[in-house]
Amino acid sequence: MMARTQITLDPELQRRARQRAGDLGVSLAEYVRTLVARDIGNRTPQPNPSLVCDLGRSKSSNIAGNKDSMIANAFAASRKRPAKS
Repeated sequence: MMARTQITLDPELQRRARQRAGDLGVSLAEYVRTLVARDIGNRTPQPNPSLVCDLGRSKSSNIAGNKDSMIANAFAASRKRPAKS
């Protein structure tokens, strides 16, 4: 369960933080949670599925055309090579 927290930011800092969160495709709250978790280091930030699901918004990605190579790259990166004896 999450605990609600209220913070006060300088208007310019808040504007820039909202812009950065928008660039990343996350809410301001998620952006702040990720920064705090990264700084404290006691919890790995969870992947955000919207970063993959919203790729079409950029109008510059071609998932349909590149899906096979993208999937192959993802599987190759996740495979662990066996240790040599």
